[in-house]
Amino acid sequence: MKSLFSTIIIITMTLCGYCQSPINSEKLKSKDTFLLKRSPTVIDSLTLDNVIDIKADYWNTAVFNPYRNKKIEFPIRLKFSDSSYSSPITRNKVITSRFGWRNGRGHHGIDIDLITGDSIFSMFDGIVRFAKYSTGHGKTIVIRHYNGLETVYAHLSKYAVKANDTIKQGQYIGHGGASGNARGSHLHLGIYHQGIAIYPEYLFEFGKNNNIRAKEIWITKKWTLAYLHNSKKQSVLNLFATKKEAQVAHKREKKIYTVKRGDTLSRIALRNNTSITSICKTNYIKSSSVLKIGQKLIIK
Repeated sequence: MKSLFSTIIIITMTLCGYCQSPINSEKLKSKDTFLLKRSPTVIDSLTLDNVIDIKADYWNTAVFNPYRNKKIEFPIRLKFSDSSYSSPITRNKVITSRFGWRNGRGHHGIDIDLITGDSIFSMFDGIVRFAKYSTGHGKTIVIRHYNGLETVYAHLSKYAVKANDTIKQGQYIGHGGASGNARGSHLHLGIYHQGIAIYPEYLFEFGKNNNIRAKEIWITKKWTLAYLHNSKKQSVLNLFATKKEAQVAHKREKKIYTVKRGDTLSRIALRNNTSITSICKTNYIKSSSVLKIGQKLIIK
């Protein structure tokens, strides 16, 4: 009997302790936060450490890029929880223009062929940060995801979501089109990290399997600079699985030299410990080419 009485007292004290420490259900129910995928019984015991609020920093629904004054340190580490993404279109993905230098300016995404009115879908879970007209891009949707990436869907003909909407992977978000500065119907797909455009094909395979190239990828500056790539062909990919690999590669990457008043190819070659021939081959120019102030040259 004494043993039974002691057991009853312990159970009563445990229940009282539980009742005095309720979980803040309001915070857990907030549509602005993302609860990690768990069973309902485990979700009931979540603490704030398990909640990811992707709207906490630089959340601005009025501008395309709210990170303009943020300094980014390379290499950038990206992690994915899955090995695949949802295709943004239902058709086979035919890339008509790549991330790279195009018509004397940077093209910071890839163009995927489609027909006006085709449905567009989100590649990952996230929250819509921007859904409005953007100069050049036309009707544009930007979705921020839980690993820090933002995906951009531009030249749309119709919105199906609005800013602050919570989105699931594969969810319909609008119709493709040719709004803004677009030559023909296509989806301009951009991949950004804190305002920095990333070479999409470095992260994803755009075949029928929708593969993510690795669950952890380190990005060097090379894969964020359009003028280091050709928009007509895919660059040779060299993925970095560790920070050390990326740091070594980052130090060895090509330098960018901005032409100043009085510069000549011979002076530039001397200053950068290279040759005129190397500069010409790398930049597809002739030794007799006239340099312009402000022109950027790639130096190996």
